Amino acid sequence: MSVKVPFIDFKAQQARIEDALAERIERIYSHAKFVLGPEVDELELKLARRVKVKKVIACANGTDALYLLLMAEDIGPGDAVIVPSFTFAATAAAVALCGATPFFVDILDDFTIDQKSLKQAIIDVRKKGLKAKAVIPVDLYGLPADYDPLCEIALEEKILLFIDAAQSFGARYKGASSLALGDGAITSFFPTKPLACYGDGGAVFTQNEERAHKVRMLANHGQVIGKRYCHKFVGINSRLDSMQAAVLLAKLDIFEEEILARQAIADIYSKLFKDKTLSITVPLVPEERASVWAQYTIRSQMRDQISASCSRLGVASIVHYPAPLQEQVAYKDCPIVSTGTPRAQKAAREVLSLPMHPYLEEKAQRIVVDAVLAGL
Repeated sequence: MSVKVPFIDFKAQQARIEDALAERIERIYSHAKFVLGPEVDELELKLARRVKVKKVIACANGTDALYLLLMAEDIGPGDAVIVPSFTFAATAAAVALCGATPFFVDILDDFTIDQKSLKQAIIDVRKKGLKAKAVIPVDLYGLPADYDPLCEIALEEKILLFIDAAQSFGARYKGASSLALGDGAITSFFPTKPLACYGDGGAVFTQNEERAHKVRMLANHGQVIGKRYCHKFVGINSRLDSMQAAVLLAKLDIFEEEILARQAIADIYSKLFKDKTLSITVPLVPEERASVWAQYTIRSQMRDQISASCSRLGVASIVHYPAPLQEQVAYKDCPIVSTGTPRAQKAAREVLSLPMHPYLEEKAQRIVVDAVLAGL
């Protein structure tokens, strides 16, 4: 094998995090600002510099982050927000919580939103008497969508483009973070994400200072900033606590190393699977995009057999996601694009995510691959 995984010493990395975190926690105990303390301010500033956006607003979780973006634009009843049908339910839930209508479209083979399906959906939305207000592309499994044409469509159709980057913090599109594109973006810091805290957390990213100002108020009960008990909007309680911010700050120090390791691990998986079978499709990253590999997700028509084999041999695997959202009870009444979602339905039957984290050793990867192949 020509690929070498860098920085795989988990104990050393964990010690670095623990040392940095111990100092920060001591400071938190000292100032006693356990919610929205100075650690949150520092985190927002560092995230903004990293992503190259004007404003970042940390909040309680990724779902709230998306909900807050939609709330800030007064999206509600009579409005439609276009969402890929193959994604985690939170993308659609944020729309529904606003009182707006999630309108489902198809995906491409790389699991990102289908531009043709989006264009057709905008026509369909208007035929149904709804107003197309926004589209939410999802960077599924850590891979950014193809944003240039999506931004062009949004601009032509005068709709907002909000990016669900819950799984893709650290990924790149044409050398830039996808979180800096469109009208706004969100990410999640849930423990399974590439940059994760020790609980829940999320953030909103935007270049629009007015939008950011409103999001910040909405996240804190709609209070005017700097004026306690002065409520301009009906808001929610979605504040990041200082402890989680401290965890994220400590992890940011090693994040670049972890991204390199994730890429190397993905490369090893792909090499191990190469020429072994025609029954498995490994994930491919289109030119000018860089995945952060939140998941390493293979595809196979024999998915269920492979999953059973992995389970039998003690190898973890999981299906993200077993059904398109319109087939879920909660969203069965939501409209879908008139051309249907055949790729989303096919993906739901074929996808299987394998173990993926920055400290996965090659010998463990070989065990995973052997378990997969044993199921064919």
